Amino acid sequence: MKDLFDIKGRCILVTGASSGIGRNAARFFAGRGAKVAVVARRGERLAALAAEIGAAGGTAFPLPLDVTDAAALEAAIDRIERDFAPIDVLVNNAGSTVAKPVLEQTLEDFTRVVDLNLTAAYWAAHAVARRMVKRQDSLPPGGGSIINITSVAAVRVRQFTPGYVSSKAGLANLTRALAWELASRRIRVNSIAPGLFDSELAPGFAETEEGKRNRARIPMGRVGRENELEGALLLLASDASSYMSGSEILVDGASAAGRTA
Repeated sequence: MKDLFDIKGRCILVTGASSGIGRNAARFFAGRGAKVAVVARRGERLAALAAEIGAAGGTAFPLPLDVTDAAALEAAIDRIERDFAPIDVLVNNAGSTVAKPVLEQTLEDFTRVVDLNLTAAYWAAHAVARRMVKRQDSLPPGGGSIINITSVAAVRVRQFTPGYVSSKAGLANLTRALAWELASRRIRVNSIAPGLFDSELAPGFAETEEGKRNRARIPMGRVGRENELEGALLLLASDASSYMSGSEILVDGASAAGRTA
């Protein structure tokens, strides 16, 4: 009987893979037999990640890259498909934030976050989708998959992060827009919205006063662990989600359930 969750041999591109959620996702996918292409700005971390994956018997292709550079992104995707493997799954994970009160934020603060979290994710999806369309017959049975990492902050606004909450809300709606247009081309587009996780994007945040207030509002009473995104990632990367597109999976300890603020 076919294992719907089997991703062996699939090429999965993970952006923002040098740390946090992206790094853990790459290790997880490789451990299940996928070939992972990992991109991020910090080349030394990517090299270490690829070496770790290789030592564990996996296959990784590290490529230092600033995903906000559209020309460099296009060239990197071409290189991955030429020298590694055609991309079956894209995980748009690269992201950042600037945390300070709105009136202290500069236009540069705002645009830098939006450029990385939203604009670069759009162009990565656009670039990968164009190539998927050209090879529809060789895509996995359930089609190609684009997975956007959004945030519970897209629906439950946090203070001091106007660029982050705006870009993540935009990415959530972009997911639905791409899903609508690409469904007929055998490409699924979904999103995963993590709640409060103790990751390198906000190291130690959970132990700050603001973090403790946020944690107190999580019904499960704790922050998420990075490996707790693995089930949602596997679902969306595999044929188990072959009839899912435009969906958003909340992984947030029920923190968004029933809340209006």
